[in-house]
Amino acid sequence: MIEIVYDGECPFCADFTRMVALRRTGEVDLIDARGTDPRIAELGAGLDLNRGMVVRQNGDIYYGADAMALLLMLSQPSGAWGIARWVFANPARARLAYPVLRTGRGMVLRVLGRQPL
Repeated sequence: MIEIVYDGECPFCADFTRMVALRRTGEVDLIDARGTDPRIAELGAGLDLNRGMVVRQNGDIYYGADAMALLLMLSQPSGAWGIARWVFANPARARLAYPVLRTGRGMVLRVLGRQPL
């Protein structure tokens, strides 16, 4: 089973996690970080959920760019997500791209009037 803690009010995060959940074989548990699920505190302990999603797979925790890379590698994305998969397949490219995506997310949340986590 894969557990994903993400910002349910972020349109990019929500679309990305739905894409992964729909295309992933096996069980995926989506956990909105704005909710009350007790796993949010457990999985997000010591991590800033405003700066990245958290994924737990087989007991291992992945955060931020590593979480996104893992999910892209486990799914079969197409279109723009196919390009993202290519970018995140390489750790150096992922380290460069992730801050840009995170900044864009922050800007969109501000425009939409949504508060940080």
